[in-house]
Amino acid sequence: MNEPFYDIEVSRIDGDEYALEVYRGKVLLIVNVASRCGFTGQYKNLENLYDRYGERGLVILGFPCNQFGSQEPGSNEDIASFCSLEYGVSFPMHEKIDVNGDQQHPLYASLTGADSPFPGKIKWNFGKFLVSREGHILERWGSLTNPESRKVVTAIEKALAG
Repeated sequence: MNEPFYDIEVSRIDGDEYALEVYRGKVLLIVNVASRCGFTGQYKNLENLYDRYGERGLVILGFPCNQFGSQEPGSNEDIASFCSLEYGVSFPMHEKIDVNGDQQHPLYASLTGADSPFPGKIKWNFGKFLVSREGHILERWGSLTNPESRKVVTAIEKALAG
């Protein structure tokens, strides 16, 4: 990894910057999201997971990205409004970032880089990474994997129990 996981700085969708250190001890599901994608309905599944497991320590982190088919063209304000009004999203949403390429956010450099157990570029919207309470990447799933699928739920439950 390029820098220690919990030292990575991210910005909430309202612009408030913070280090991932605030999530030490939590299980994270990190997802690159988009509002105009065939997979956008996964927001509902993600919110369901957050409702179901949040009290046990699961935090879902949404990172809007416009790198795939220009399916997230709006401003951060537009994205926040859409997520709230259309899907009732209550999990933390962040400013729009690049997950691949020259402007790749350090978080995604960490998640997909050579030191990751699941290296390789993000292929599309709604890619998912499960991160342990200690900041270790446990699993990676692509867009086609529903967040409420048996394999994702089983991995989350195992991480929460661990």
